[in-house]
Amino acid sequence: MRGRKVLVVGSGISGIGAVEALCHVGAVPVLFDANDKLDPAEIKTKFAQGTDAEVVLGELKAEIAESVSLVVLSPGVPTDTEFVNGFRERGIAIWGEIELAYRLGKGRVIGITGTNGKTTTTTLVGEIMAACCSDVDVVGNIGNPYTLTALDATEDTVTVAEISSFQLETVEKFRPEVSAILNVTPDHLNRHHTMENYAAAKEAIARNQTKEQTCVLNYENDYTRSFGDRCPARVVWFSSARRLTEGFYLDGEEIYQAREGEVTRLMNIHDMNLVGICNVENVMAAIAVTQAMGVPMETILSVVRQFKAVEHRIEFVATKRGVDYYNDSKGTNPDAAIQGIRAMNRPTVLIGGGYDKQSEYDDWIEAFDGKVKCLVLIGQTREKIAECAKRHGVENIVLADSFEEAFGICVRQAGDGDAVLLSPACASWGMFPNYEVRGKLFKELVNQLEEI
Repeated sequence: MRGRKVLVVGSGISGIGAVEALCHVGAVPVLFDANDKLDPAEIKTKFAQGTDAEVVLGELKAEIAESVSLVVLSPGVPTDTEFVNGFRERGIAIWGEIELAYRLGKGRVIGITGTNGKTTTTTLVGEIMAACCSDVDVVGNIGNPYTLTALDATEDTVTVAEISSFQLETVEKFRPEVSAILNVTPDHLNRHHTMENYAAAKEAIARNQTKEQTCVLNYENDYTRSFGDRCPARVVWFSSARRLTEGFYLDGEEIYQAREGEVTRLMNIHDMNLVGICNVENVMAAIAVTQAMGVPMETILSVVRQFKAVEHRIEFVATKRGVDYYNDSKGTNPDAAIQGIRAMNRPTVLIGGGYDKQSEYDDWIEAFDGKVKCLVLIGQTREKIAECAKRHGVENIVLADSFEEAFGICVRQAGDGDAVLLSPACASWGMFPNYEVRGKLFKELVNQLEEI
């Protein structure tokens, strides 16, 4: 990298991390962002001390474009634009943060992807690995840029990376020791255009693996089950719906492992602090991943029993006036929101809606299964979801103009013994900068409620 001029596209946390890593190894990064309303001086304040890079906003001049020998894209930058294709046609390598960090780092790497469950599984895997390894980094789409830890990694480091489909579009040599694809369901089709493209991006996590490495797959997902036949790594299955002859499975309320003709009971699902079948699947995936990394089963199960829900993912907030409040702001697509409502075991007032990612909502509405006593809708998709819900027989639907108004409606609609669930089935953009801000506001509003 030393002396190479590298164009880093995107000034968010991923782009900043890439600039800092490149400077550290002697490259000459240029940070570019098409948003000319940003302030270059303010962007530079995000750099770590000792980091210096040219910041270009608005339009990239031809002389800069022609002088770079590598382009590092932030995940939010589509890979099929005319801008990116121009570099590709010139033979310039297009990497993302994951590829850059992998090339700079050392140690063993675990890569976890999937439409839903990535954050919970990645966090749990990180905690299990930390129980037996002294140097563990949890990075990637979970909010901690891989590039910020890669340079400090040693041969003893274990890096647990949550990786999105956007990040996987730009991998080239990335090869984790253990990978996992938790599920593949419709999401981000405004970016990937087709399910085939989306699934192919997810599968790229295992592209460079060999039979010496392991890939953990969900037997109950059509896409991952199909991928198992052509996966280059050794496949370990998990299933929440049937007994397997090899792999991890749920039978009743018990999790078992079938291995080389022997079946071992591992734990009862009520020994966990997590709720919902989706989390049982996340736990089985985490067990499979960490066992493949050599962690003793006794250690794995001890951590699983103590593990608490990840913030914003079917997270219990509080009981107020006899009503349980759950924050599932990370339910940013219909399939994730299906898991949220399935985890409810009582009449539920549900907040849905947000940014339109061109999703369809029929399966989500069908999953209500009579539990949703009132559907409160916000954001860009509220009319679209309302029309879909009416087609499926949902009658009590209220449209709100703001999140605060929606919350107030929920408080009035919910009675003693009910639940209020924020599980929007949509991204937060348009009303919030991200799902975390949306979830934190929900929790603030809950905690401000006074008991009567």
